[in-house]
Amino acid sequence: FPPSLQVFPSQDPLDRADFNAVEYINALFPTEQSLANIDEVVSKIRLKIRRLDDNIRTVVRGQTNVGQDGRQALEEAQKAIQQLFGKIKDIKDKAEKSEQMVKEITRDIKQLDHAKRHLTTSITTLNHLHMLAGGVDSLEAMTRRRQYGEVANLLQGVVNVLEHFNKYMGIPQIRQLSERVKAAQNELGQQILADFEEAFPSQGTKRTGGPSNVLRDACLVANVLDPRIKQEIIKKFIKQHLSEYLVLFQENQDVAWLDKIDRRYAWIKRQLVDYEEKYGRMFPPEWCMTERIAVEFCHVTRAELSKIMRTRAKEIEVKLLLFAIQRTTNFEGLLAKRFSGCTLADGTVKKPEVPPPSTNPFVEDETGAETDEIVMEKSDMDKPKKPKVPDNPFHGIVSKCFEPHLYVYIESQDKNLGELIDRFVADFKAQGPPKPNVDEGGAVLPSCADLFVYYKKCMVQCSQLSTGEPMIALTTIFQKYLREYAWKILSGNLPKTTSSSGGLTITSLLKEKEGSEVAKFTLEELCLICSILSTAEYCLATTQQLEEKLKEKVDASLMERINLTGEMDTFSIVISNSIQLLVQDLDAACDPALTAMSKMQWQNVEHVGDQSPYVTSVILHIKQNVPIIRDNLASTRKYFTQFCIKFANSFIPKFINHLFKCKPISMVGAEQLLLDTHSLKMVLLDLPSIGSQVVRKAPASYTKIVVKGMTRAEMILKVVMAPHEPPVVFVDNYIKLLSDCSTDTFQKILDMKGLKRSEQSSMLDLFRLRLPAPPPGGDGSGSLSLSAPTPEQESSRIRKLEKLIKKRL
Repeated sequence: FPPSLQVFPSQDPLDRADFNAVEYINALFPTEQSLANIDEVVSKIRLKIRRLDDNIRTVVRGQTNVGQDGRQALEEAQKAIQQLFGKIKDIKDKAEKSEQMVKEITRDIKQLDHAKRHLTTSITTLNHLHMLAGGVDSLEAMTRRRQYGEVANLLQGVVNVLEHFNKYMGIPQIRQLSERVKAAQNELGQQILADFEEAFPSQGTKRTGGPSNVLRDACLVANVLDPRIKQEIIKKFIKQHLSEYLVLFQENQDVAWLDKIDRRYAWIKRQLVDYEEKYGRMFPPEWCMTERIAVEFCHVTRAELSKIMRTRAKEIEVKLLLFAIQRTTNFEGLLAKRFSGCTLADGTVKKPEVPPPSTNPFVEDETGAETDEIVMEKSDMDKPKKPKVPDNPFHGIVSKCFEPHLYVYIESQDKNLGELIDRFVADFKAQGPPKPNVDEGGAVLPSCADLFVYYKKCMVQCSQLSTGEPMIALTTIFQKYLREYAWKILSGNLPKTTSSSGGLTITSLLKEKEGSEVAKFTLEELCLICSILSTAEYCLATTQQLEEKLKEKVDASLMERINLTGEMDTFSIVISNSIQLLVQDLDAACDPALTAMSKMQWQNVEHVGDQSPYVTSVILHIKQNVPIIRDNLASTRKYFTQFCIKFANSFIPKFINHLFKCKPISMVGAEQLLLDTHSLKMVLLDLPSIGSQVVRKAPASYTKIVVKGMTRAEMILKVVMAPHEPPVVFVDNYIKLLSDCSTDTFQKILDMKGLKRSEQSSMLDLFRLRLPAPPPGGDGSGSLSLSAPTPEQESSRIRKLEKLIKKRL
């Protein structure tokens, strides 16, 4: 519908957009009879036309009047805008006048504010000046009368007031007052020093003076004076307090030597108690005089001990040195419990650091480690304390003097460890190898635990003595005797491969005399190898932990110099050699059986029976050796797995080489060999758990090696069993089954089939022609192998092999 009809709906046909005049006329006059009314219809239409014309005329006239009304409305709007603009301008003018009036009012207020501020400052300054002038006069008078109690409070106030006049020093009167204050301070300082000198003369060993209220107040004044006055008082008092110590423990006195070092520490404890009783209230608590006396005593003692040890260095023995160090570290621990360390040179106290949780086995011995190697006394002075620097700010304050002489301790440990290793060697020779005890699962040699217990003891003890270069020297000794232990105790006691008994003879194998021969190593020797392997593994793990612990103990700057990787490699070599010995022993025990297999007349085999005697012999040796090795390596399963893998990697290639020596082979002989190969394969797959009550699934890495190697042996026999006519089919079947492009292997297959030289020559030529093209970039040599068969292909071959075996059986 057009828009007009949407706004004004109409049912009149004349208003429709699709109006048709012919249809409209036909609707008005549908028949001839209806034409009689034509005049009436025409008159109605004319009437309607006149009405429409009137409506149109009215609308047009109306539009003429609207234009005039619009112009009139526009003029009225313009007049209203002009009136509004005038009103806005009036408001703006009034606002500017108001702003000007406010500025004039605030100008006067600002002037009053400035005047008030200046007046206040002037009054305050005059008050300060009055206080300063009066304070200076009072200060000079009190100083002459030694009224230190009043001076302390007054002086601090005068100094604070004087700070307000720093910017007025250009005024002569102010400058004069400032100079009078400085003069009074200097006079006070000299006067207080003189009072202390009179009360505590520096000459003489006895203190004639004592605590007094005057000196206590004088210390309060010294807090306000130049810090040098306070330092001078402290220095003179401590020097006078320790003067008796220097006399009693002179270098030429017997009591000065290390064996009587306890008397030094007992003397200072008595002096500190005496100080607290007599002078504890004389000095302000913030001076920490008790701690200062103890610290100065430590510095003096360190210097005196260093001097006397340099003079009598030849008299220093290990026991004497350890005794002196133990007593000294105990004293340092007592200082850490009693004092905070705030008076030390750096003025800072290191907060104890909470160590992170560690899995290191050495940590479990730390709490009682000190009592293991050093006998501690049960007094307050001798309570054991961990000698870590972050925990004790006094660590090394005296004991540092012993560090240049720690070479005596290091040499002693070198000698002791050498004797310990010799004792281990002698004990092993005297006691012999450990008795077989399968239930223990391959016990670690006792000497190994003894060695590392001694190492822990030395490490903790040395860390108490020093965390610097001596720890590096001790680490070097540790490395030396770890290597000696590895070679003398472990490698040196491994059984030799030459001590073997004879192998099985071919005749005995052919006659199926199972059990007529034993393994190359005896039961005791196998257990010894497993024990040495377990010991080497324990040493490897513990050496790594020892390295971590040494790095924790030593200074951070020396941490990189501790490296026991070489010693860990040495124990790894011992482990590898032990596994290799076990593999060689079992491998050598199987050699006679494989030799017997290659010597049999396989072309004369008439029927397929049970597994051959050589297979029974191999299985017998495996059942004899493997359970013993597995039980003795129960604590080191990963190395037992390595043993199995190495044996499989050694035995399977050797078995295939002996398989190639079985020539010529008849069809029945090849079927018997195929049966034997399958039996060996099943035994090898079950080797890790053979003879065990608990059946475990063999490791996937081992199973993969056995399946791959023995499947190749089975495929070789399948190729041998295949007819060589026609040659093309035989060659293609060989390439498909073995995926081997080596002409040497193909030549061996032909020898096993017993073909004549002429037939072999034509076969080789055909084989070279049928070889697939080498991949791009390859050298094209005949020794390249094709890609390995997929798991599906291997599975299919295994199923065919099983069917063949069942058929033959």
